Amino acid sequence: MEILITSLLLGLMGSFHCLGMCGPIAFILPVDRNNKLKMSIQTLLYHLGRMTAYGMIGLVFGYLGQGISLLGFQQKVSLIMGIIMVIFAFVPASKVLRLKPLAWWNKFVYFIKNSLGNYLQKRSTLGFYTIGFFNGLLPCGLVYVALVGAMATGSPLLGALYMIIFGLGTSPMMTLAIYLGNFVSVKVRNKINKMIPYAVAFVGILFILRGLNLGIKYISPTDQMIEKMKDKKFNKMNDKIEKIIHKE
Repeated sequence: MEILITSLLLGLMGSFHCLGMCGPIAFILPVDRNNKLKMSIQTLLYHLGRMTAYGMIGLVFGYLGQGISLLGFQQKVSLIMGIIMVIFAFVPASKVLRLKPLAWWNKFVYFIKNSLGNYLQKRSTLGFYTIGFFNGLLPCGLVYVALVGAMATGSPLLGALYMIIFGLGTSPMMTLAIYLGNFVSVKVRNKINKMIPYAVAFVGILFILRGLNLGIKYISPTDQMIEKMKDKKFNKMNDKIEKIIHKE
């Protein structure tokens, strides 16, 4: 689905934000720098842990989006989520909703940070997966924006996939942070971070266009166009299966 492209764009464009927020964890990740193969496996496990965490919370938010769709707001979910993205791009959620951290949330964040600190002191191979998992659960504004996109998919599976692809988009920058350390100066990172709200707003606008059903292929298709595309893909798949059967 075209909507999944927005998750990759969000991950790639928001990578520098991740470098600032989660970079310190990547810098001190206890990888074996004397063994390149082992270091690669440890880095991969770290990313798999992050993808697992993102996929799990994406699944939950996909369920929420599905629930909203079933209430009869299916066509409006993408539009509403897009508007929320544009608002949150330039105005912090705490100011929009005037949220105050709840006691249970503070305890949860403390548990995550404490667990993360404990595993960072260990050097077991599987421990890198756990570090990545807890890293993926840390509070992060960019992740919250991505979760809005996961909700807009209106599907648990697509919501999980949306977040996993988002995580993949952030992986190249985080991998460089593990291998090269703090390779981007704070000054450069701050300049790039100033562009991230515009990237988030751009993704939000794509969601808004998608929700408006303007009849623009891939960008803002109508329900009828979506159904035709689904039928076309199904027919192509069916033709391939028949060709394989006839060959046998």
